[in-house]
Amino acid sequence: MTDIFSPVTLGDIALSNRIVMAPMTRDRAGPGDVPTDIMVEYYRQRASAGLIVTEGTQPSPTGKGYWRTPGIHSEAQVEGWRKVADAVHGAGGKIVMQLMHVGRAAVQANKDADAETVSPSAIQCPDKIPGPDGVPVETVVPRALETDEIPGVIAEYVKAARNAIAAGLDGIELHCASGYLPMQFLSSNSNQRTDRYGGSVENRIRFVVELLQALAAAVGAGRVGFRICPGVKFNGMDDANPHETYAALLRAIDGLGLAYCHLIHIPLEGQDALDLVRDNWSGPLIENGGLNLEKASAVIAEGKAEAVSFGYLYIANPDLVERFQTGAALNKANRANFYTGDGDDRIGYLDYALLDA
Repeated sequence: MTDIFSPVTLGDIALSNRIVMAPMTRDRAGPGDVPTDIMVEYYRQRASAGLIVTEGTQPSPTGKGYWRTPGIHSEAQVEGWRKVADAVHGAGGKIVMQLMHVGRAAVQANKDADAETVSPSAIQCPDKIPGPDGVPVETVVPRALETDEIPGVIAEYVKAARNAIAAGLDGIELHCASGYLPMQFLSSNSNQRTDRYGGSVENRIRFVVELLQALAAAVGAGRVGFRICPGVKFNGMDDANPHETYAALLRAIDGLGLAYCHLIHIPLEGQDALDLVRDNWSGPLIENGGLNLEKASAVIAEGKAEAVSFGYLYIANPDLVERFQTGAALNKANRANFYTGDGDDRIGYLDYALLDA
């Protein structure tokens, strides 16, 4: 029987255990969206995870939509992430970067003044997003990308992926969930295009397929993962047939040799999302969503996934692996400090107790 603490290899990335730290926005980047010293320590503390997936990181100024999220498109940002990667590797861990272009899910006050907001179609995200003061406000009405602009967006992602590898990270994860740019192309309600990137399911998956092909060619397929959440309604997503959309997507990319599929597992009417992925994807799978140690161990033992990821538990428990191994009590996360430290970024970020303390 496979154990959650046993090693596993996802593509070209060898993990010491099957416990993954899920990507989580924490809004602690410094001026210029550069990773800070406390971010270095935050990730170092969690290096006993088999794999860390970083918070969503914008591949370009256009891709930013939230306050104080980090980037990977400037030299200073690359140097900041190099410190993070070095710290994690020095503590024996592995780390990949989640590339997150938010598309229409953006507040202009959170972006550079000259940074556009773009999307497949000029349809506003209906969900409000916090501005610089934390108060949710209406999003920007996006400009629809022209067909001849799409290769340039893919090129931004490719440069970001190369920057991440140059900074020493072990790979990248393409964020295709949460109503961000890739999902905006996938979803029938946010993609009203009439060119080769819209309309039929084959056209709506084209952007993500071409993007993953380009990322694999740039940094190696075995260092590229992707994250999906079929059926999620977040940020105004409402695909008419997520079963059809995601089955087509998974079949189209199954032969690329990608490192993993990272599934946010939520209820999906008519078919379990995990079954949907397993029926159409033969590569490694990371399961995420509502897991505790008992449920996660069962997922691994039953062969439903190769690894499991935890989000909120990793906020409050930097040494989550050790706590799972020893049966120690878990710290509880304070949601009030997920995105702000009340004047001190370390509060709710670096101040959770460690077992050896």
